[in-house]
Amino acid sequence: MKKKKAVVSLGHDALGYTTTEQWDAVKKTAKALADLEQAGYQLTITHSNGPQVSMIHKAMTELRRVNPDYTPVPMCVCSAMSQGYVGYDIQNSLRSEFLSRGISTPVSTVLTMVTVDPYDEAFYEPDKIIGRYMTKEEADAEIQKGNYVMETPGKGFRRIVAAPKPHDIVEIDTIRTLAEAGQTVIACGGGGIPVIEQQHILKGASAVIEKDAIAGKLAADLKADLLIILTGVEQVYRDFGKETQNGISAMTTAQAQSYIAEGQFGKGSMLPKIEAAIAYLDTIPEGKVLITSIAHALEAAKGKTGTVITK
Repeated sequence: MKKKKAVVSLGHDALGYTTTEQWDAVKKTAKALADLEQAGYQLTITHSNGPQVSMIHKAMTELRRVNPDYTPVPMCVCSAMSQGYVGYDIQNSLRSEFLSRGISTPVSTVLTMVTVDPYDEAFYEPDKIIGRYMTKEEADAEIQKGNYVMETPGKGFRRIVAAPKPHDIVEIDTIRTLAEAGQTVIACGGGGIPVIEQQHILKGASAVIEKDAIAGKLAADLKADLLIILTGVEQVYRDFGKETQNGISAMTTAQAQSYIAEGQFGKGSMLPKIEAAIAYLDTIPEGKVLITSIAHALEAAKGKTGTVITK
């Protein structure tokens, strides 16, 4: 029986926030992913990298501070480092879980670049906080270099970067080839390495890409049957966190747009996931989006829980 193609987007809960947390978290994540593989899905996996890329950026900045012989590391390089680091842990754990169940499906990580528009409005209004707290002098030095900083009263200054929309996944043909061969692929980690196309040259951008946005695009580009967004809650809710909170088991994109207009979804939490779902279904109207938690992934895939979004 031909497997259904599913793009799975992993959030922070799937990875943890520190190196040791990640080791433990990916073991549980691997079990959930292996359940989906055994349920008949060919998996292409993407993941968040917020804590990981921030940790790498802090470490490299501190190294530069204590040892001036080391050059500053651009955000695009930090993003590449986080892709390899997170991809390694997921790939290793998932391979082990597969083999323990007698599954011979190969698992690989594709270091992925994603083009962005240099004139994207996000570059003029950056809002993604990264790195450690800096002194006023350090912040002024960053401003002199053309970077943006934000002050947190009583704590210091932190750098902020843009989150432009993804345009093209540079390695999509490689990802598609592996996926169509039935392999499990980890790609577009942390939203992908943001690059700006200048003729035939790709130059790294000082930015990050929303992992939910790239998940929707990846699913559309692969013509996936299903986009699975694994997050910290079992399903999408109306009036989340209020006494009137109630779960949404299913909705159409039109209903989703209506909920967005009501302000039902948090800007930094559920809204990007809903927007990714709508973008994917606009391109693949016969597709389906499933939003749930890692613990409920298999149950949700069987239609027993979670939130299903359709065109």
